[in-house]
Amino acid sequence: QVQLVESGGGLVQAGDSLRLSCAASGRTVSSYVMGWFRQAPGKEREVVAAKSRSGTTYYADSVKGRFTISRDNAKNTVYLQMSSLKPEDTATYYCAADPGGLASVVRGRCDYWGRGTQVTVSS
Repeated sequence: QVQLVESGGGLVQAGDSLRLSCAASGRTVSSYVMGWFRQAPGKEREVVAAKSRSGTTYYADSVKGRFTISRDNAKNTVYLQMSSLKPEDTATYYCAADPGGLASVVRGRCDYWGRGTQVTVSS
């Protein structure tokens, strides 16, 4: 099993940047496909970005060119670098991990989830 703890959320202005961290314990992040998801009030959870064990990445169209997912195996941490933030990026962001494939993670089928970190972007 792996335990995931997100951090780095906060209140920022439109156009700002923010980096979210997902610290893993129990097992190494290199053993999993890692994903970042978000859920805004009244909306369904959606995938933001995912990274396979081999390094293949997936990004939602809404964040392509603005967000970058990365993994630091030495620190056992996954990051989501967010730039050019927009008010519509406001949501609770969750880190997730799954031993399966990238396609499953993109569909939200993850075995392990963090508790989330709030990101609020003001206009």
